Amino acid sequence: MGSAKQQSAISKIMGLLQEWDKGSKVVRQKILQDFIAQNQHKTGPELEQEFAQAASLFLTRLTAWLRLTYMIGTCLNEQLQAITIFLSASSGHKYMAEFLEVGGVLTLLEIIGLKQAKEVDKLQALSCLICIANAGRKYKELVCESYGIRAVAECLAKSKSEETQDACRNILLMLAQGNPKFEVQVYKGLIALLPCSSPKAQQMAAQSLRVIQPVVKNANPNIVEPLLNLLKTLHLEVQFEAIELIKELMEYEVADTILQKLVCLLRPSKEETVKRPEILEDPDVPKMNAPLPVFVQQAAAAKTIGILSRESNEIAEKLIQLRVTHNLLYSMGNMDYADSQRQSSISLEYLCRTFPIVDEHVKEAMGDSLYDLFMSNPEGLYMTMTHVQADVLVSNKVNIPKLVERVD
Repeated sequence: MGSAKQQSAISKIMGLLQEWDKGSKVVRQKILQDFIAQNQHKTGPELEQEFAQAASLFLTRLTAWLRLTYMIGTCLNEQLQAITIFLSASSGHKYMAEFLEVGGVLTLLEIIGLKQAKEVDKLQALSCLICIANAGRKYKELVCESYGIRAVAECLAKSKSEETQDACRNILLMLAQGNPKFEVQVYKGLIALLPCSSPKAQQMAAQSLRVIQPVVKNANPNIVEPLLNLLKTLHLEVQFEAIELIKELMEYEVADTILQKLVCLLRPSKEETVKRPEILEDPDVPKMNAPLPVFVQQAAAAKTIGILSRESNEIAEKLIQLRVTHNLLYSMGNMDYADSQRQSSISLEYLCRTFPIVDEHVKEAMGDSLYDLFMSNPEGLYMTMTHVQADVLVSNKVNIPKLVERVD
């Protein structure tokens, strides 16, 4: 009886495989749809039972058709969903081995890099890659050896879908953890993403760097410039992640360089603050007075300096030695960008209240009346500031040689 049942199952599967071999695109699509509907979350042994111990024969046909058609997108999503069922099957390592033997990883990486591929197809290909990376260290290494880090990072930078970008971020995090051979390469790949044009990708890259930085231990000096350039963004979620990463990096050897550059950002060069000549403007186009990126960066630098100073008096002292007081007074006088004035005032007020020597120099530079206005309402001072007061701030000569005491 058992033998007759087994024979019937084998005949059924052989019929299915013949139908696949002779079938048109429509027939194959129907076979794939039925397979996906009936086999979600099945284990390796359950798939074998379903296919009368011949599941590998179906997988072989699937992967062969995928390699032939992925460039034109024929039933691509269904094919990838079916392959995901095989790759995610517990106790189904042989399916993964068979898929990898025929260059499956390279095919998946090519799909996520295709300009013409749909976002849903890229997302499904990424799901397959997640299954592979989840299988262990040697599989992570295989993805990395196939130039997977670069392909996934590029997909993250170029994708227009948040879901796809999220899957890319998850793969990069997986490839960086429990994979010592390639963790630094993933770290560098994420640094390379910081200057990309997608705010979501920038946010995810900065977020991921906060996770991976403790894994790689040493901070790469090349992180400093692109990270500080993120402070030019008008996207507050990107600025938040950039500031959080800067806070993390205060524990590493790049900290002094970051502090030095933050202080310099409070005083942009004249070339950077030159606005577009009016002769180049189209009179018929309505004017959009977007702030200059360097002013946005100036305000964000002032805000970051305030956050870092509150976190650690040691950092605050280093900043004062770097002439942060002089530069905060200068940026407080930037009548072209109110947020620079506001953030600089808030940060400077904290330093005045914490370090008597700073308070003394600021009072001397401002004069009594402006100083009283400043200390009574640092957040709102910019709203009542006159051009004369702004000139006093911009032309200040404050230079604090050394710190002697602070208010605890």
